[in-house]
Amino acid sequence: MRRFCALTISLLIMLPGSSRHADGGDHLMYVGTYTGKGSDGIYGYRFDPASGELQEVGLAAPTKNPSFLVAHPEGRFLYAVNEIDSFEGQPTGAVSAFSIDRASGALTLLQQVSSLGGGPAHASLDRTSRFLMVANYGGGNVGVFPLGSDGRLGRPTAFMQSRGSGPDPKRQAGPHAHAIQVTADNRLALVADLGADRLLVYDFDDRTGVLTADSLKSRAAAPGAGPRHIAVAPSGGFLYVVNELASTVTAFACDTRRGTLEERQTVSTLQADFAGTNTAAGIILDPRGRRLYVSNRGDDSIVLFAVDAKSGELKFVERVPSGGKAPRHIMLDPSGTWLFSANQRSDLITLFRVDPEHGRLTAVPQTIGVVSPVCVTFAPRL
Repeated sequence: MRRFCALTISLLIMLPGSSRHADGGDHLMYVGTYTGKGSDGIYGYRFDPASGELQEVGLAAPTKNPSFLVAHPEGRFLYAVNEIDSFEGQPTGAVSAFSIDRASGALTLLQQVSSLGGGPAHASLDRTSRFLMVANYGGGNVGVFPLGSDGRLGRPTAFMQSRGSGPDPKRQAGPHAHAIQVTADNRLALVADLGADRLLVYDFDDRTGVLTADSLKSRAAAPGAGPRHIAVAPSGGFLYVVNELASTVTAFACDTRRGTLEERQTVSTLQADFAGTNTAAGIILDPRGRRLYVSNRGDDSIVLFAVDAKSGELKFVERVPSGGKAPRHIMLDPSGTWLFSANQRSDLITLFRVDPEHGRLTAVPQTIGVVSPVCVTFAPRL
């Protein structure tokens, strides 16, 4: 029997000090998984950040390898990349658009289209929420799709193919676009290319969805660093790149009007005496941009850094066990009160309460059993 299905569908997790609300929670939470080993797609929950109450919805949508999820801020649509290498007979992955039943949490497939490259690994919305941006790890490229009022994806408005390689022959023989994210003012689109060891910077026109390359704005990472994901400060003045292969985070000062990035600092996510194998994975800022969290796979930890408001530089605060193996993705709930860690190789998601003053994490005893969880996201219940 599948591990997830072994849990009762009416499961209710009551966190310390919580009380059950009749409406089942304030937000819908969705978990993306790797399928084929007991998972069938995207799983749903209702979550109340005030009480810490979490109630299982069950399988929200069957779909193959939904490894990254993006919820529309209106709470009506959810988008998933399908991390596959063949779609409709072509060497590409897919993007799936779903409508959300806000009463039940169920997802209805609206559309599935080519991601424009193999093995899509990440997607994000621009600041207007009118465009969906997709990074194709296998294809080493990115694409932009306009969104209709019905939630469907239109014909792509941009496609950019990366070039380059890095010193790691297994992971960096060619470009691998791992993430794409716009700056706070929507002027630039940033791409973390793990294979080419570069932070690519494109001018973004949020009226047309067009990307324009400018090699002078892009920044090379340290050889073998392997840029993976990006976190943009709410103020827009700073951004942070987690480097998967080097297990580091690089802080940049960002001037979008000039289109310049200035590297400020690179810090390790590991202890100085760590001797094992590790790859850094998730990165997220708290809602006010004061705290930065990063996950380590191998060390299996979550690291907290304090962010200096003036310089943007990071200061180590604490390192806590993730509670499982290979925490591929971490996510704060919309209130910033709870942190969720998707521990891929342990088939579980662990929960942490966030200290409001210092951002420190306290593990709670409850866990969520899901086979191969790799992404957590929230859709507001409006």
